[in-house]
Amino acid sequence: MSSSITLSAATRQNLLSLQDTAALAATNQGRLSTGKKVNSALDNPVNYFTAVGLSDRASALSDLLDGVSNGIQTIQAAAKGVDAVTTVVKQMQSVVTQAQSNATSNLPKLQGTRALATAGEATATGKSIYDVSMGKTLAGTAAAATSSTPGVVGINTSNANQMQLSAGFTTYKFDIGATDTVSDLVNNINKSGIATATIDVQGQLQITGTGSDTLTVGLGKTTSGAFAVDATETAKLTGGATPSAAGGTSAQRSALVGQFNALRTQLDQAARDAGFNGTNLLAGDSLSIAFNEKTGAAKSKLDIQGTSLSASALGIGEFKDSATAQSGADIGIQNNADLTKAADALSNALANLKSISSTFGSNLSTVQNRQNFTKEMINVLTTGAANLTNADMNEEAANSQALSIRQSLAVSSLSLASQASQGILQLLR
Repeated sequence: MSSSITLSAATRQNLLSLQDTAALAATNQGRLSTGKKVNSALDNPVNYFTAVGLSDRASALSDLLDGVSNGIQTIQAAAKGVDAVTTVVKQMQSVVTQAQSNATSNLPKLQGTRALATAGEATATGKSIYDVSMGKTLAGTAAAATSSTPGVVGINTSNANQMQLSAGFTTYKFDIGATDTVSDLVNNINKSGIATATIDVQGQLQITGTGSDTLTVGLGKTTSGAFAVDATETAKLTGGATPSAAGGTSAQRSALVGQFNALRTQLDQAARDAGFNGTNLLAGDSLSIAFNEKTGAAKSKLDIQGTSLSASALGIGEFKDSATAQSGADIGIQNNADLTKAADALSNALANLKSISSTFGSNLSTVQNRQNFTKEMINVLTTGAANLTNADMNEEAANSQALSIRQSLAVSSLSLASQASQGILQLLR
């Protein structure tokens, strides 16, 4: 036969209250220990699963930050490589400038041996030999200058009505008019761009090449599309001097060949060494940086296509110790025209490098901006998840204190209820 213990209503009520307080205290202690008010889907399904989704996205974005960081370093490595290449190109410009400054002794010169005017003509006209020479008419029957006439050099334009100058790959030709003077001839030569002319104090024609290619000069005429030099007519201007002259060789320029080519090698090496973590944007590699965790059309990313940077790609050829103009980008250092070509190529290279650097700078700014944005988004997502699941520690601390007091009161109340029951028993004795 089973037996049961009967509790008074007051005792039972106080016991239930004490049990409720203990359950609340257990919940409160759990929140204080974990810092969360929602620890599982049982606590609050909506908040729990929403917080899990936010936390998962924050974690995915956090994983992408490593790739973004690597992308930034890759772009910065390429940008540093461009800076190094730019410095080398500027050094190469200095070498070219140094070579060009040694040009004077390297120019071909044609020195006439005929005086176009004499001291007697200078006395008769009251002018200098130079002025008399410059004023003489080219075409016609040779005649001395007088006080009333300028004089005639005596070129027969039926045999030679043109002058042609050739240097390297360039040929310049101009007509000799019936009234042209020696001054007109000098001016036309100076317009050629490949030579300059002057009359020296002895009245002799001197022609100097502007480049170091062999310079050839002659009077003649064009027949059936071909120019034929007339040595006799040419001699009336030059006195029969050799109609061609080669440029000299500069030892100073020769010494710069190795220096320039060594810098060219350094340029290529700097570009090859500008990689990071196996990717080199200056070697033509491509880089793709993901900014979100999505796929397909919803994926946010930046694709960067590198460029193959080298001396050849920039149009900078090798230096050759030659006075002959070189084909392609190569440079004959003894050739002034080639040095001008080299100077232009280096200027163009700097312009290209500036454009490449600007592109990398723009890409770097974009990636850094997205890096900062991603960090802020991670913070927003983490905070959002925390707001849904984290407990208010101030509130829970206050609850803990209140529950402690409530538990003490419940125990006291239960004790009083028990004492009341004992008092009744004593009356019944």
